[in-house]
Amino acid sequence: MKPRPSSDTRTEVVRVEGDSSSTRSDRVATEEPLEIRLRAGGKVAQLAVTMRTPGSDFELAAGFLHSEGVVCSADEIGAIRYCDDEAVDAEQMYNIVTVDLNSGRLPDVASLERHFFTSSACGVCGKASIDALEPRVDVIPSQGPIIVRELVESLPDKLRAKQGLFEKTGGLHAAGLFDANGAAMGIREDVGRHNAVDKLIGWALLQGRVPLSDTILMVSGRTSFEIVQKAAVAGIPIVCAVSAPSSLAIETAERFGMTLIGFVRDGRFNIYAGAERVALGAASSDDLASAEAGSLMVEGRPGVASGSLTGVEDREPQRDRAGAADYAG
Repeated sequence: MKPRPSSDTRTEVVRVEGDSSSTRSDRVATEEPLEIRLRAGGKVAQLAVTMRTPGSDFELAAGFLHSEGVVCSADEIGAIRYCDDEAVDAEQMYNIVTVDLNSGRLPDVASLERHFFTSSACGVCGKASIDALEPRVDVIPSQGPIIVRELVESLPDKLRAKQGLFEKTGGLHAAGLFDANGAAMGIREDVGRHNAVDKLIGWALLQGRVPLSDTILMVSGRTSFEIVQKAAVAGIPIVCAVSAPSSLAIETAERFGMTLIGFVRDGRFNIYAGAERVALGAASSDDLASAEAGSLMVEGRPGVASGSLTGVEDREPQRDRAGAADYAG
């Protein structure tokens, strides 16, 4: 039986510095396909294939299903297990996850499959309409949480401090969930930023913590529509990122009453939507009003550095045998 793939892989590289070169061993982030299958009523259907970093695979599957509206709570999931199909090659058994649904019947996979071709680079493709979210996303209440500027500025360093696998490979994205006081609740990593968010939301779903009101999502790269979509479905009111949001990400945040913050680094950040959730202290009412028409730039104390982020997880993947359920509802 092939051992379960690790989150990092050893390789040989030729390192060049100036006029000299040398061969050395290095570690890179592992990237392998993960097929997500659904099983209900004695039937099995393939739902999606994504390129991911092995680790937290069951959380990734649960988070993906929740983000795409296949399940709304952990009560709808009976079990999640690696492939137990004897016809599947042993080398692929850890690259296939089957989710048993409690409903007794499969959803209409044909109506969903056009949304479910995914990659680590672009996430779920073909679902670019905010209108598709409205039937299953409530506008987030505007009364809370209220966070202070210093808390926002602290998030990149807190995320970076837990980049254990990134320290080995230098090539992973991160997604971190924080409470309203800035305490880390969970952090996940992957070669794909969307996968990292799905792993994080999947963890919360299986723990019975969804909806994630009064929480903050911090991501290590840019903020796309897909990331804000996933946060909206999970009820996360505040999304922060080290880099910039897209125009559709801003529009989505505005539509569902979310706070969207970008370029959180070096003691400054931009608020693109929902500035009322950030206690700015010295900011005037005119500043807040100007945020209605565009982003609001906040610059804090000099010397508050955030650093460069690309990925993190707060625990090693579980090492279970193939076919055994990591999660049983």
